[in-house]
Amino acid sequence: MELLNVKNLKKIYATRFGGNQVEALSNISFSIEEGEFVAIMGESGSGKTTLLNILASLDKPTSGEVLLRGKSILSMEESQLAAFRREHLGFVFQDFNLLDTFSLKDNILLPLVLSNMDFLEMENRLQPIAEKLGISKLLDKFPYEVSGGEKQRAAVARAIITEPEILLADEPTGALDSKSSGELLNIFTKINKSGQTILMVTHSAIAASHASRVLFIKDGEIFHQIYKGDLSNREMFEKISNTLTLLASGGKRDE
Repeated sequence: MELLNVKNLKKIYATRFGGNQVEALSNISFSIEEGEFVAIMGESGSGKTTLLNILASLDKPTSGEVLLRGKSILSMEESQLAAFRREHLGFVFQDFNLLDTFSLKDNILLPLVLSNMDFLEMENRLQPIAEKLGISKLLDKFPYEVSGGEKQRAAVARAIITEPEILLADEPTGALDSKSSGELLNIFTKINKSGQTILMVTHSAIAASHASRVLFIKDGEIFHQIYKGDLSNREMFEKISNTLTLLASGGKRDE
């Protein structure tokens, strides 16, 4: 079932004093099915972060449409957007975005507190998630007392505890060592298999090899896409690497 539909997105930024215009996105269109794990790749400046910000309702396109279950998220009033993000989207960032004055538990529960959820229900949601992510014994610790990988697992717990329709991840392995990155990607695979839809922006071919589909952006347009199908992570990694080489060398755009 189609969950997200992106139609003809264009984003043009005007430079200071309106002198020049920069087209960050040009006619981007794609859809995401419920339960997919999609990675978005591209060189720096290709437009992938701009795209993610628009999908997260943190920015608006110059033209085009974004539909979540057939409903436009771009026509919402500013007063509605905070609640929309909290109720429908989960976020995982490269730099964790945890509050150092809150314990991991309080960080994870914060979006539920903001939604005025009953405390007992919050506890009932927290325990199985913490157990699945291997942080049950860390909940009373503060972010500065745990490793980067543990911080990121707490951030994932915070993102999925609201039961979002889409988990948006921006370079989630960017600040992690290889061991912690591998653990996080295995967690993403696990929660995706449980039904969570994931959209991840990444520079890492290793990270993208865990996705079921990879979209490549070049100069603000969809350049190519790869479906994983029955490929192993290693085989997917090789296909991604070959496409990145083609992209970097100025190869022909996918039609």
